Amino acid sequence: MSTQQSVLFDAPGPRARRAILLGNIVGAIVVLGIAALVLVALGNKGQLDPKLWSSLFTADAWQYYFIPGLQNTLRAAGFAIVGALAFGLLFGTGRLSHLRAVRVVSGIVVEFFRAVPVLLMMIFFWLLLGLSKVDDAPFLAVVFALVLYNGSVIAELVRSGVGNLPKGQGEAGLAIGLTQGQTLRSVQLPQALIAMLPALVSQLVVVLKDSALGQIITYNELLRAAQLYGVGNGNILQSLVLAAVIFIVINWLLTLVARWLSRFLSGRTAGATAAGPGIGNPTVVAGGPAEDAPAVSVTR
Repeated sequence: MSTQQSVLFDAPGPRARRAILLGNIVGAIVVLGIAALVLVALGNKGQLDPKLWSSLFTADAWQYYFIPGLQNTLRAAGFAIVGALAFGLLFGTGRLSHLRAVRVVSGIVVEFFRAVPVLLMMIFFWLLLGLSKVDDAPFLAVVFALVLYNGSVIAELVRSGVGNLPKGQGEAGLAIGLTQGQTLRSVQLPQALIAMLPALVSQLVVVLKDSALGQIITYNELLRAAQLYGVGNGNILQSLVLAAVIFIVINWLLTLVARWLSRFLSGRTAGATAAGPGIGNPTVVAGGPAEDAPAVSVTR
């Protein structure tokens, strides 16, 4: 049974471990000190007044602001992730095509939309749809921008996922009489998609966070709803803190799902999954027994 090892640096000795521990303690003290200073400053300005915080938990605040804002955030993210998956699968497989023209066009499209900032695309589509008198232009602009950017990222995940599979998978498909396209669709792509699931779930975190940019083009998502409520009730700081907590909780839950999928699916395909460094950044790596004894799995 093969194992994967990666040595990035020498294991720290006793002196280095003491230095690391001391650094962590000093860092924690500094962070706590900064937090205490911030709380004192907020208290001096009356921002810790219980009345400013208690109004966030009234029925009107949630019924007319936070719940509708959260629904709009989830609505935009839901449409965007479905569109991004379709876009990513289409152009990801296009980049793997045996036809040079298809590979070139797919590569240009993917690299272009990966390079353009999401906010710039949102503003462009908002202005374009506004000139065309399209209903719900802010929502459509947010969705289009998120689909194009995240779809191009997913296309790269598809390309790298298939590329990280053992070569024996493609060779086995060709050996049983499948064409190159059939091998890609029936053998390699299904395995790559399973290995990519943690990374795809993690991409939901990016979609949710980027949907907050919609407030700049007047889309009434969670952040804009919090701003409107805070301005109207004189507790803008408290409203933004609550919106941030909601985002953090949702993204934390999605990150837990991604990590669970990474552990659950690891070793179940020829391309094993591994959670990469940082929050919600799993990567797809090749490995497992299939390296030594390639096996083909045909999906019909």
